[in-house]
Amino acid sequence: MTARLKTVTLGCKVNQYETQYVREGLLGIGFRDAEADQSADLCVVNTCTVTSEGDSKSRQVIRRLARDNPGTRIVVMGCYATRAPDEVSALPGVVEVVTDKRELPDLLGRFGVTDIPEGISRFGDRSRAYVKVQDGCMLRCSYCIIPKVRPQLTSRPVGSILDEVRRLVANGYREIVLTGVHLGHYGVDWNWGKPKADWTRLSHLVQQIAEIDGDFRIRLSSIEATEVTRELLAIMAAHPEKICPHLHVCLQSGSDAVLRRMRRRWSSRLFMDRCGLASEMLDRPAFTTDVIVGFPGESDADFEQTCRVVQEVGFSKIHVFPFSARRGTPAVQMPDQVPKTVRAERGRRLGEIEQTLRDRYFHSLLGRTLRVLVETAKDPQSQQAVGTSCRYAPVELPGESPVGRLVDAQAEQVIDGQWIRALPI
Repeated sequence: MTARLKTVTLGCKVNQYETQYVREGLLGIGFRDAEADQSADLCVVNTCTVTSEGDSKSRQVIRRLARDNPGTRIVVMGCYATRAPDEVSALPGVVEVVTDKRELPDLLGRFGVTDIPEGISRFGDRSRAYVKVQDGCMLRCSYCIIPKVRPQLTSRPVGSILDEVRRLVANGYREIVLTGVHLGHYGVDWNWGKPKADWTRLSHLVQQIAEIDGDFRIRLSSIEATEVTRELLAIMAAHPEKICPHLHVCLQSGSDAVLRRMRRRWSSRLFMDRCGLASEMLDRPAFTTDVIVGFPGESDADFEQTCRVVQEVGFSKIHVFPFSARRGTPAVQMPDQVPKTVRAERGRRLGEIEQTLRDRYFHSLLGRTLRVLVETAKDPQSQQAVGTSCRYAPVELPGESPVGRLVDAQAEQVIDGQWIRALPI
C-alpha cells in the first residue's frame, strides 16, 4: 500500500519553501499526499518561533495531527524545533526532530531518498513559487529570536538557483519570489576576505535570473533599507518587464531613539533616503513594510515620528505588529513596557493611516498599464478574475482571464480603497 503524507507549515516563505523541498523528495520515492478524509502514515510539521504564539500554534498542530492520524509518525522541523527540541520531542507522535535545516538532505536520505534534490520543481497549485536563495541572519535586533535559531549565513550557488528557476518556469510558474532569512545578505558568506570589487551581491543574482528566457517575473521578498542599493535599483530599472517595481523594506519604527533600542542599523533619514532613491530610479514603485508599535520605551512623540515617516514614504501596505515580548531576547528585560491598550490603539491608528496611503497609491496608478498575475476566478457567475499586479496591488479583471497567466491591463477604478479594477489590454 502506498504510504500517505501530510505536511503542515507555519511561518515564513522560507519555511514554505523548505516544506516543499522535503515533500517533493518524499513524493519522489512513492509517498502520496493524503486526502482530507484520509489518515497519514507520515506527517511533517515545519514550525515557527518568531512569537510565543508561533510556539503555541506549532504544539497545537502536532497534537491535532497525532489525534487525527492514529499511529502516524510525525517529523518536526523549523525554528521552534531548533529552539526547543526537548519540548517538541515530548509531544505525541513525534519520532524525529530536525534542529538544523542543513540536515534536510540527510533526513530525506534516512527515508530512502537516494537522488537527493538540489531544489524544487513545483510549488503546489499556485501560480507563484518561492525560491530560497539564502539562510541565516547575523544581526542582533533586540526583539528578534531568529538569529539564535538560524545564525549560520549560507548562500546557495548561483547555478543551482538558476536551474531551479528554469524548472519552475517550465512547469508554469509565472512569478518567482526570491526569499531568505536575510535576503539582502545573499553572497555575504562568500565575501569575507575578498577585495570589495570581487564581492557577490544580491544584485548579481537578480541580474542573472532576469536574463533567463521565459514569460515570468521576479519579486523580491523582505529587504533592509541599507540593501536597497543603487546597483540593485539599476538592475530593476533595466528589466522592468521581468522585475516587479515593488520593495518590501522593513521599517519597524520611524523614531531614531526606538531604532537604537531595537539595535537597528540605520536612522529614519537613511531609510527615507533609500526609498526616495528607489522612487527616482523606478517607475512609480510600490513600498510595503513592517512596523512594530508599542516597543518598550516608545513615547507618544516616538509613535508620531513613525506616523510621519510612514506618510512621507507612502507605503501601500503596512504589516502592523503590536510589540510582543519574546522570551530569550533583550527587549523582554527593557524598562518602560508599553501597556497593551496603548499598543492596540497605536496599531489601530497606524491601520487607518495605511488605508489612506493605500487608497492614494492605488489612485495614482489609474490609467497605467499593470502586469497582472491572474490567480483565481473571483466568481464564476460574474465572470471575474482576480490577481496581483507587478506593484503588489490586488486587481479585479472582468471577463474570462486565463488563470496562471501574466496579462497586461489598464487600471480603471479603485474599489473601496482595497482593489483596482482593470481592463485587459
